[in-house]
Amino acid sequence: MLVIVVENAPPRLRGRLAVWLLEIRAGVYVGKVSRRIREMIWEQVQAGIGEGNALVSWSTNTEAGFDFETFGTNRRIPCEMDGVKLVSFLPEEKSSEPLEAEDQMV
Repeated sequence: MLVIVVENAPPRLRGRLAVWLLEIRAGVYVGKVSRRIREMIWEQVQAGIGEGNALVSWSTNTEAGFDFETFGTNRRIPCEMDGVKLVSFLPEEKSSEPLEAEDQMV
């Protein structure tokens, strides 16, 4: 099983993904393809995502039963801990604008 999730993807890439996989929700594509085809599709995603971001997840023989990769800027980043792949969150960006007097009141 292969799952690809894209955010802010150009229409051209979304159309290309729809040729190989079924779009079950906006930006969520699923299918069953070989490893070689999965890698070819992922290369196409990386080449065409532009300013967006993407995630690919597939079934594999690991303790979790799946593996995944990400591409592009996102708050969620994969990290490995004790041989298990987890997801870490980057801190939210703080606004650099000073608060006005009425915003500072509690």
